[in-house]
Amino acid sequence: MKAFVLLAVTAACLLAGCAAPRPPAALPPEPAAQWQAPLPHGGSAAALRDWWQRLGDPLLTELIEAAQAASPTLSAAQARIEQARAARVAAGAALLPALDASAAASRGNNQPPAPLASTVQAGVQTAWEIDLFGANRDAERAAQARLEGAQAGWHEARVAVAAETANGYLALRSCERQHGVAERDAQSRRETARLAELSARAGFTAPGDAALARASAADAGRRLTQQRAQCELEVKGLVALTGLAEPGLRQRLAGGWREPPPQALPAVPALPAQLLAQRPDVYRAEREVAAASAEVGSAQAQRYPRLTLSGSIAAGRVRAGGVSADLQTWSIGPLALTLPLFDGGRRAANAEAAQARYADAANQYRARVRQAVREVEEALLQLESARARGEDARVAAEGYAASLAAVQARYGSGLASLLELEESRRTALAAETTLVTLQQERLAAWIALYRAAGGGWTAPAPALTAKGS
Repeated sequence: MKAFVLLAVTAACLLAGCAAPRPPAALPPEPAAQWQAPLPHGGSAAALRDWWQRLGDPLLTELIEAAQAASPTLSAAQARIEQARAARVAAGAALLPALDASAAASRGNNQPPAPLASTVQAGVQTAWEIDLFGANRDAERAAQARLEGAQAGWHEARVAVAAETANGYLALRSCERQHGVAERDAQSRRETARLAELSARAGFTAPGDAALARASAADAGRRLTQQRAQCELEVKGLVALTGLAEPGLRQRLAGGWREPPPQALPAVPALPAQLLAQRPDVYRAEREVAAASAEVGSAQAQRYPRLTLSGSIAAGRVRAGGVSADLQTWSIGPLALTLPLFDGGRRAANAEAAQARYADAANQYRARVRQAVREVEEALLQLESARARGEDARVAAEGYAASLAAVQARYGSGLASLLELEESRRTALAAETTLVTLQQERLAAWIALYRAAGGGWTAPAPALTAKGS
């Protein structure tokens, strides 16, 4: 039997001029040697999965967990994992023999006056395609790579939801701080307008100055109302993200918030090569390259001969005219060799299409690597810019606040005009608003860096990912 199989395969290969197809090799990452942007804290490594805990805000951690539980994006990613797992099982089943059982019963006669006959049969049939050129093995490797990519996609979705929730939460906290600034400014302007009105009634202040003070107070009230509405919108956004009840969320948010110090924020690894091990989207793109590579080998193998083996075992009983007889049959074979001769170019076209998909996946992978490096570089630059501007903004806000206090004292003593006071107030308000905005920008840059660095996810061990490469 072995000699017959070997002879049949050899003859088929000689007719087809076949050789075992080889899928393209997987692409290695091409990272830069080092980051070009400044590294915070010297680029020391940190466990990004503990990033949120290090901010010292348990409410933020709870909101992220709630958002991940309620996210339809994560639900869809989980569904893709299940679909990919089912496809992997189906692809692996093609490598194994198929086994089917059958049973039948009948009663009748073929031609009178033959007696009625009762027949009962039961049997098992098997069929197996011998994977000579690895078509089914490559299909299983492609399915396994796509399963691993889907699992990485789920982690990518988790990181995205966490970053979106953190951005929404910190935007709300920044909005609350801006509301505090606007409220203090509105109170100060209302008091100035009240005093200016009293002074105008007493004849010590021109009516035009009193009108200017009233207009300034009204403008501050408008800004305060607008800021309050913006904070309400931020709360609504958090409710939609997390799926939490709004009354309970508002109660938790009422506890206040303090900005984390710079040393509480983690740093990132120094080399892009380490980044590539922490980016689930880069790993998913690499797994897509591996899947497309395996599909090239599978499509090429379809152009070569196929060898199948079948067999069966059956047992039956026939009863006719009061006489019973038992029947047992078994067979091994046929051993069938199928040699493709002409299909109008269908198999060749499938192989070319698979090769094109591989080329596209390879280009997408290279682009994803470049995008990953770009996102980290941009986040580092934004973080450094916010840090450098933050100190100057703090000094400016403190200086303008001191200047405003001095002008207010002079105005109260009649040594400064209302125009001078309003100009000093506008400058101080702009400086304080800029400081709060920069503090939010700094935290937003840290969130962007967290997401760009992969959010603490790490790729599976190479032994698991090299399959099919």
